[in-house]
Amino acid sequence: MQNDTNTLPRVINRSQKSRGLSGSAMVFAAATTIGLFFTAQIYFTAASLGRSVSWGQALYWALGDWYEWALLAPLVFWLCRTFRFDRQIWPKNLGIHAVAGFFLAAVHAVLCALAARFQGWVTHQPVFFGSALRALLANRLHYNFAVYWVIVFAWQARNYHRSLRESEQESAELSARLALAQLQTLRMQLNPHFLFNTLNAVSSMMLTDVPRANAMLARLAELLRLALNNPRQAEVPLHQEIDFLSRYLDLQKIRFGDRLILEMAVDPATLQAAVPNMILQPIVENAIRHAVEHRESDGRIELRATAENSHLVLSVSDNGPGAPINRTRVPTDGESEHIGLSNSRERLHKLYGEEQSMDLVENAMGGITARLSLPFRPVPALSA
Repeated sequence: MQNDTNTLPRVINRSQKSRGLSGSAMVFAAATTIGLFFTAQIYFTAASLGRSVSWGQALYWALGDWYEWALLAPLVFWLCRTFRFDRQIWPKNLGIHAVAGFFLAAVHAVLCALAARFQGWVTHQPVFFGSALRALLANRLHYNFAVYWVIVFAWQARNYHRSLRESEQESAELSARLALAQLQTLRMQLNPHFLFNTLNAVSSMMLTDVPRANAMLARLAELLRLALNNPRQAEVPLHQEIDFLSRYLDLQKIRFGDRLILEMAVDPATLQAAVPNMILQPIVENAIRHAVEHRESDGRIELRATAENSHLVLSVSDNGPGAPINRTRVPTDGESEHIGLSNSRERLHKLYGEEQSMDLVENAMGGITARLSLPFRPVPALSA
């Protein structure tokens, strides 16, 4: 724990240094780009006026001018962060920036006079600092003042854009968290529903066949352990979902014996496809309820998984009676879908929107086929 505590500040410091270096590089690149632009302007303007200015001289003047602003940029940025143009205090901060603008414009003139003095020393053409500074203050103070405000407005625009982007990102994250919470709520709704149904079956069996009831309780404990694993994971690979379903069907085989006939036909290419966690169990439970639980004859349940046109198609068929429920029609007060089916519809819609479908149709066995179609994709990584 001590090592983790000591490591965290170092990681934060490295991150802050990285952002600082990145910002300095951007300022230097911007100053160089603008300086090259003004180099060409100085050269061609002098040529149009018949004055002899070399490219080297123009480059020295322009780059020196803007590199001096690059040196002052951290102070300008600090002023922008400290004295923002917020709604309530912008008039006061506007005055502070006006004073700071004139001050930094004068500081820039001092730097330019020093640069001129240095050039005169290199070229052996002496330049007096005082006279150079007076000329620069007279001719360039208003220009430097305008440059200061351009930098301020550029910073404000970038800060506004960054704040807007962060707000959009936070909004997207909140929406994602809300959707995940809703999915978790829907999944948790299944657990007590599934548990109560199974315990009710065990309770009735305790009066007639205690060993089978004990076997069901043991299998139920395994199922609950699997159901509570990865509670944050909205999607799992199909093979994991089928493994859970197989254990659930083993439990039902204990209950119904040879009356429950099972058949699975799963394309191996679909085993890694993403499916909603615990999506098949309530649908199979509903099929068993209609095909086996309320009938004396044998009940047949068929599960199929195939890939069709970039979609994963899952179907659960039974040979029980009953008319199909149209998925586009809202049930009336006298008819309501099984909680597992309505829950499954809502989970599919929240995860895949209009890219999914769930239909209940009659099949050749005389029962119902629940056909699910959802995008064929791998399971997304679970964030920490």
